[in-house]
This record gives sequence, structure tokens and C-alpha cells, in this order.
Amino acid sequence: MRAFEAATRDLVGLALRSVERSELSLPQFRLLLVLYELGTVSSTQCARALGVAGSSVTRLADRLHKSGLLQRGADPHNRSVVTLALTPAGRRAVRQVTDRRRRELTKALGQLDPQRRRECAATLDRLHELLDPGAPADGAHRLLL
Repeated sequence: MRAFEAATRDLVGLALRSVERSELSLPQFRLLLVLYELGTVSSTQCARALGVAGSSVTRLADRLHKSGLLQRGADPHNRSVVTLALTPAGRRAVRQVTDRRRRELTKALGQLDPQRRRECAATLDRLHELLDPGAPADGAHRLLL
């Protein structure tokens, strides 16, 4: 059990470090990541994906809009619905953070022999299935960090 708890702490630490090196807060990055993964969506859909209140998304979107990382729009079928989308600068910000994560993970995983890496990946895939049985196998819609 200790090994899994330590791995969890390490991976969360990796995720947090990658965001801290940007000028974003973790909640801001999470919203940008939702938009990166889902494309243009309503603020209500963003709130649902993040598990937060709509007013939280509005405050985050205000800051990100002012900094040029996202743009607001209106749904052409329902003008009362506010849509959110990344700007090119917002896409770059998400890629910078995720690239940092991948570089750090690649460096650590590169120190394992290929067989251990495959075994570790298989174990983590299975653990993912057990912890979140409704999620896609690639974890694409798990956007917490």
C-alpha cells in the first residue's frame, strides 16, 4: 500500500510542479485543460467537467479572458448560453505545462528497463480501470490535474 501512496504523491507533485512553473493557478490550468480536450463548450459543461459551480467557472474565465488565454462566445442556437474556447496562447500554455510533465516522466521512466516499464504501465492501466470503471481506457476525460 505504501508504494501506491508514494506513487500517488509523486505523480500529484509532478502535476503541481508543472503548473507552478507557469503563470497559472491550478484551477485556471484545469479549465484550460478542459477546453483543450473538449474544444469550444458552454461554461455549464466546463463546470460539470470540473465538478465546480458555474460561478467558479465564470470567475476563472474572467481572469483567463483578460490574460488572452480564452475567448467567450455565444451558442448560435441559444444566445443565453456562453461558450468558452482557447485562444492560440491558451493552447500554447496547456502544451507547455503538459510538455513539462512528459519530459519529467520520460526522464524518470527512462531509468527503468523496458520490461519493468511495460509491467508498470500494465499495472497502472488495470488500476485505472478499477478506480474509474466508466472512464475511457486512455483516461482522456479525467481532467482533474
